[in-house]
Amino acid sequence: MTELDEHGRPEPPLAGDETATLLGFLDYQRATLAWKCAGLDASGLKTTAGVSPMTLGGMLKHLAYVEEHWFSRRLHDHDLQPPWDTVDWDADPDWDWHSAAEDSPDELRAFWQDTVARSRALVALALTEGGLEQPAKRAWPDGRAPSLRWIVVHMIEEYARHNGHADLLRESVDGQTGE
Repeated sequence: MTELDEHGRPEPPLAGDETATLLGFLDYQRATLAWKCAGLDASGLKTTAGVSPMTLGGMLKHLAYVEEHWFSRRLHDHDLQPPWDTVDWDADPDWDWHSAAEDSPDELRAFWQDTVARSRALVALALTEGGLEQPAKRAWPDGRAPSLRWIVVHMIEEYARHNGHADLLRESVDGQTGE
């Protein structure tokens, strides 16, 4: 049974194996982002802090893209799914961040949640096929391919970094703070 903290985040196992520990921390970071974005309307998800154009809505869409990129595109070598397959990244390298302003809060949350659910299924499949050691099927241009372990650790880092931003953004919206 998974223990939840006061914000509904699953506590990573205290004495789990490597896979359970890594995936526990990834889910904790995902749940932190969900908590930071919870209950906000379109205005709240579009709020910026200081000179940065970063928003919580943009963060939801960006992290959906990062999930898609690493777990679907890189790990399994799947083609990009909509909307990512039609984006002109050369014209706007930050399209995921910028285009979020056009999406409703429900669309952003559902899009991110659906992508996370697909990622969980893709990780589960990869674990049955080769464990944490298995290399991504789509290598980098130099021929090296990160392992599933590397990808999961990278995703924990990606979420943790952006959750720090989310703390500041949420506080600027309504004063809500917390780790």
